[in-house]
Amino acid sequence: MAELATVGSYLVQRLEEAGLKHVFGIPGDYVLRFYDLLEASSMKVVGTCSEQGAAFAADAYARVNGLSALCVTYCVGGLNTVNAVAEAYAEKSPVVVISGAPGLRERVRSPLLHHRVRDFNTQRLIFEQVTVASAALENPDHAPEQIDATIAACLRAKRPVYLELPRDMVDRPCAAPGPLVREGPHSEPEALREALAEAAAMLRAAKRPVILAGVELHRFGLQETLVHLVARSGYPVAATLLGKSVISEIHPQYLGIYEGGMGRDDVRRAVEGADAVLILGAFLTDIDLGIFTAHLDMSRTIHATSERIAIRHHHFEGVTLHDFLHGLLRAPIGPRRRIVAAARRPRKPFRVQRKRPITVRRFFARLNEFLEDNFAVVCDPGDSLFGAADLTIHRRTEFVSPAYYTSMGFAVPAALGVQIGKPRLRPIVLVGDGAFQMTGQELSTIARFGLNPIVFVLNNKGYTTERFIHDGAYNDIPNWAYHEMPKLLGAGWGCEAHTEGELETALAQARENTACFSLINVHLDPYDRSEALERLGRSLGRQVSR
Repeated sequence: MAELATVGSYLVQRLEEAGLKHVFGIPGDYVLRFYDLLEASSMKVVGTCSEQGAAFAADAYARVNGLSALCVTYCVGGLNTVNAVAEAYAEKSPVVVISGAPGLRERVRSPLLHHRVRDFNTQRLIFEQVTVASAALENPDHAPEQIDATIAACLRAKRPVYLELPRDMVDRPCAAPGPLVREGPHSEPEALREALAEAAAMLRAAKRPVILAGVELHRFGLQETLVHLVARSGYPVAATLLGKSVISEIHPQYLGIYEGGMGRDDVRRAVEGADAVLILGAFLTDIDLGIFTAHLDMSRTIHATSERIAIRHHHFEGVTLHDFLHGLLRAPIGPRRRIVAAARRPRKPFRVQRKRPITVRRFFARLNEFLEDNFAVVCDPGDSLFGAADLTIHRRTEFVSPAYYTSMGFAVPAALGVQIGKPRLRPIVLVGDGAFQMTGQELSTIARFGLNPIVFVLNNKGYTTERFIHDGAYNDIPNWAYHEMPKLLGAGWGCEAHTEGELETALAQARENTACFSLINVHLDPYDRSEALERLGRSLGRQVSR
């Protein structure tokens, strides 16, 4: 007689075999039996305050760990995660979303079951729009194949997938798991040869080549390959904002962040003045292109992503980013003399003016000196992100932010996901007061698991990015006593900083406070801003006014 498993145990085993150590989520009646199996597994369940917080945490965990899982109940839980799962889809973060659902038998007896929206397929149909694959596990004979195919799609595409598990299917017998097949996509050999030959010829002829590295090098684990290519080719390398920290930012050939007119002028000139730009794994989004202030001549580009290779205006299908990048390491593109990035003007040592009110620019200048090698910078959108663009990240994949989808409320739960996934990293969390009011309650989960991020609430009493796009009273929000959160939670340490002297004292105490989280309420003028935000606001403001 063939060996049997159950649908629930099969799914748990496949998650374990995929390397997962944690599952994020909140239980509910339709998924409680599956939660029993998770609790009995080798994985640790990380229960959060809200489903959206769980989804943001799972997204960040996937960014630093290569895969994550999120488990919630039907509709009231699942639909709370859609925004964060959409962000993971937009920015290529591999999250396995598991939702409980009403049992098949009870649907027949009582169609008006709680949590149902329109019909029993509503949630699955919604998730189909924000995932790369989905399946409802409604037949135990088909469930093993559906589970394997869905998880494989998640790993292959580096995007979320959705599995819906009716509660009366969890313990239904199914075929036992066989060996886990980890077969990735393969390039079409002739297309790969032609693409490499054309790219190599263009690069050999170039006198001023530059590499522009993007987020997919993070997602597909190609950071080390990029380092080898930079060393072999001698080319200088810039990164997109979404790809920040794809290479150590103290590498001698690193130029900086390229973001069109929003970024540093020396980086813009180096990239836009190149006669060959090798774009690797980058999404050319409006944010990465400085709200389209960039001027990239596509007739001078080789643009390689996981979906296609474009050389000038010639497109190649069926070529993987992995194979193309490794092929370039062997292709006749050099070696040539190493082109060392132009030396940046040395930063002046930060000198504290103790009674001076804190400004955004002075805050980030001081923070840059505060960073240590074991810190991971986790940013919310807005000036938290734009001001952090010029921070120097010494290692790789230690800067996490939704720099394309730009959903507010990401950073605090993301810090949970980052530190759960990589305990050696201590998150430095940069979050605006508006974003903190959306998901700051996840500090409770952070305290529960004994984590120690340092959270800077950039408190300017409202939505500063929107103020500079189009101002109005609707951009003002209540001023919370954010530094009092530790009293509410019974854990953590908090303080206020109005001046540079108070900030200096807070930084010293936060560095030493390794036993729990620290929260520094940084008071800023409502109309203070970074240079990048000012340029962005002017550009977007012109569009809103049209």
